[in-house]
Amino acid sequence: MKYVLVTGGVVSGLGKGVTASSIGVVLKACGLRVTSIKIDPYLNTDAGTMSPFEHGEVFVLDDGGEVDLDLGNYERFLDVRLTRDNNITTGKIYQSVLEKERKGDYLGKTVQVVPHITDAIKDWIESVSAIPVDGKDGPADVCVIELGGTVGDIESMPFIEALRQLFFSTGPDNFCLIHVSLVPVLGVVGEQKTKPTQHSVRELRALGLTPHFLACRSAQPLLENTKQKLSQFCHVPAANILNIHDVPNIWHVPLLLRNQNAHEAILKQLALVRVAGPPNLQEWTTRAETFDNLTNSVKIAMVGKYVGLTDSYLSVVKALLHACIACSLKPSIEWIAASDLEDESAKSTPEAHSKAWEALRNSACVLVPGGFGDRGVNGMILAAKYARENKVPYLGICLGMQISVIEISRSILGWKGANSTEFDEHAPNPVVIFMPEGSRTHMGNTMRLGSRRTLLQTADCITAKLYHNPDHVDERHRHRYEVNPEVVGDLEKTGLRFVGKDESRQRMEILELPSHPFYVGVQFHPEYKSRPGKPSALFLGLILAATGQLEAYMKSHQNGSI
Repeated sequence: MKYVLVTGGVVSGLGKGVTASSIGVVLKACGLRVTSIKIDPYLNTDAGTMSPFEHGEVFVLDDGGEVDLDLGNYERFLDVRLTRDNNITTGKIYQSVLEKERKGDYLGKTVQVVPHITDAIKDWIESVSAIPVDGKDGPADVCVIELGGTVGDIESMPFIEALRQLFFSTGPDNFCLIHVSLVPVLGVVGEQKTKPTQHSVRELRALGLTPHFLACRSAQPLLENTKQKLSQFCHVPAANILNIHDVPNIWHVPLLLRNQNAHEAILKQLALVRVAGPPNLQEWTTRAETFDNLTNSVKIAMVGKYVGLTDSYLSVVKALLHACIACSLKPSIEWIAASDLEDESAKSTPEAHSKAWEALRNSACVLVPGGFGDRGVNGMILAAKYARENKVPYLGICLGMQISVIEISRSILGWKGANSTEFDEHAPNPVVIFMPEGSRTHMGNTMRLGSRRTLLQTADCITAKLYHNPDHVDERHRHRYEVNPEVVGDLEKTGLRFVGKDESRQRMEILELPSHPFYVGVQFHPEYKSRPGKPSALFLGLILAATGQLEAYMKSHQNGSI
């Protein structure tokens, strides 16, 4: 196995994930098979219990793994399907070592960070890198490893040591270290500063790892004298100093690397020159340039809880982007804090309330994404009601579907106490309930997670037509609550149709309002499987409906022209 390790220095949030993904794209374009591993040094076992405000969205994999959002980048860029083990955390490593210790596997020995923790890290990397993730048999040619955080963080020290040992054991031809760093420009001086990168590389070298490449993040392209200075002080050849400057969209990053011949230098470092060909990035080039040249946009109202940090809904944003590009449009997302739509907000923050409603009314469609907790729920209900009554295209995902059920129960059935037991345990009309098999005592990894089958109940529905008329769909889930099966009959009397159910036919998966141009709620998360060039069917449907193209699209598909 050949390893490409991507580390980061100076500050977090430099785009290591996009850099690692882009390196994978370029190597894949050269004809190599690529897999990815993300190392997160935090003590959490997985990302499932962390706040989206703090760490961004929780990405869910086919096998139910709740992982870091960077694995979503890997899946979208490389078009692979990763496993929960492709995300290594300090919590997972220590848990596995302590379980071994309790079983007596280290009997008589003092269990220490070196060698036991570091050996566990190396073993994990070597075993996971051999798992095929591209649908083919046998291990990949290259494994791209991203080490989270920044060099010098106390949490990442055991991983740095383990990776140093891995470099030593695999040999120089099987290991390539790329260090992502920041080259800032200070306002008044206007000079590209190399000192932060010098310090970062010095710290990395002191820990036993010497970078083969520097990937320098900057606002503008690096000047030649800046490259020479970095080369001199960081002991990296000038040809191996890659510049990832700001670009109009992230699809340009693989092209930036290709244009700097990064692939040639990486293949040379890994002794893969003979087995790889020139990179074929025609599709990427077309996509990046197409997006740059788009002029028309569509306004999408995103009504959620975590709108203060857009990474909280990263996969939803990407799915909207993929769908919009398929319709030759740019997405213009109106971020609306659900709580700003509520009546209480009109009294406490009238300006925010007015702006939120104005943004909602000026949008071509409404999307209510997933979430947990009762904050902002009443605002989401108002948004769903507005979309339903005014025939505005609506897509509710997970919580967004449950919101639809609550709203219709209150507004049409007249059940004033209709609610989810998540928000009111003693609701007189519990239309959304806790799943029977869920755990009320443990939060981590106790939801209905991962890829599950949804059986479509009829071919005569928007969802079936958008998915091109299958009898089932397999999508990823992440929820603890579901529509109460006892109220389904009453809900369907209002005109609501549950067109998708699970294999037991007791769990409602997809709802539609046939009297509405596009009103769809899904219990699953279709955004997780959306890919550039292969948009999620439901997101595509939302954008088509928002721009008045849905009917023509479905007719042309039925006629076999799409």
